[in-house]
Amino acid sequence: MSITTENGPLHGIRVIELGNFIAAPFASRLFADFGADVIKIERPGVGDELRGWRRSRGDTSMMFRTIARNKHSVTLDLRTDEGRDLALKLVETADVVVENFRPGTLERWGLGPDRLQEANPDVVMVRISGYGQTGPHRDRAGFGGVAEAFGGLRHVTGHADREPVRPAAPIGDVLAGLHGAVGALVMLLARERSGDHSRPKVADVALYEAVFMAMESLVPDYDAYGTVRQRTAGNLPGVVPSGIYPSQDGSVMIAGNSSSVFGRLMTAVGRADLAADPELANGDKRFAREAELDGAISDWTSARPTAVVVDELGAAGIPVGEVFDAAQIAEDEHFVSRGMVQPLKVSVEQGSTEEVRFPGVVPRFGDEPTAVKWAGPDLGEHTDDVLGRMLGLTEEQLDDLRARKVI
Repeated sequence: MSITTENGPLHGIRVIELGNFIAAPFASRLFADFGADVIKIERPGVGDELRGWRRSRGDTSMMFRTIARNKHSVTLDLRTDEGRDLALKLVETADVVVENFRPGTLERWGLGPDRLQEANPDVVMVRISGYGQTGPHRDRAGFGGVAEAFGGLRHVTGHADREPVRPAAPIGDVLAGLHGAVGALVMLLARERSGDHSRPKVADVALYEAVFMAMESLVPDYDAYGTVRQRTAGNLPGVVPSGIYPSQDGSVMIAGNSSSVFGRLMTAVGRADLAADPELANGDKRFAREAELDGAISDWTSARPTAVVVDELGAAGIPVGEVFDAAQIAEDEHFVSRGMVQPLKVSVEQGSTEEVRFPGVVPRFGDEPTAVKWAGPDLGEHTDDVLGRMLGLTEEQLDDLRARKVI
């Protein structure tokens, strides 16, 4: 496969990914989705640990195939002098380097920001870590789940009478990846505008800070009102009525918390008296009567099938939706029509390929969805192509490096 991706809005941008797991790879995937040439550096014979996560058969997880889509896998042992030299030569051709090693790791390998910018003064760098590159906790190991706890998300997630729970998705890592991608684009834009690009050159993204940014007024509410937000079983405090309600055959999500929507919702569920209650035009008053309002809505929804609830409330202009699982998403006509589930041929087990549906690309530009070009590659699938085509290594040189486990 050629290392040149199809034309896209980021065509011509090259990203070197030195990360593992989710946060940094998610950031670089956003570049890959829109046409950037993303070269993922993996350790020979081992690769990204994500390859082995959440799989029931085969050697490479669908989680890895999803996060590493549209990228090129190149194996390099960065612990060797030759591996680092080859990485620096790749950096010479790049616009962005993304990494999520523990602070100080790249410096120990001789691949810190100063060395990378010595090799390529125009390169910009995104560094993602648990607690950031500075501060008293910089040397702590940090994963997304820990960041969700430290950043305040876990404390408010779950039921008040139970221990905090984690969201069943890597929220902290994805948020950090999004902030990392934005940081890279900000630096590229600054480089484009300033010419000499004196600053900025390094974006420092802490996992916990990406989570904290999603917590909106958590601390301001504490300072202004003395409020320490607690777990509310999935509902946002003060946002009433809004949440999951039972139906005859499942459950639905209803968001009737704005004053105009509230009136329509209560009328639709047969409680015009509540819709007309002047006290309930105030959000704080609705919050005080949350149990009463939720009970009225539940009485109505629980007597009807999910499809009827969605149709009737939707027709009344009320934000409402089914609570979908993976099977429902994969078959839903709206997901399919917008290209949000895209079938690709992948190897689940060695020796055969299967059609697997993968998430689409966000955001969408124009009338047609952006196509996912290929799923996350096999380990080292593009090593010879990239090192041979870009750095001019011969077959003999590649064979020698492979024999010595440098690649």
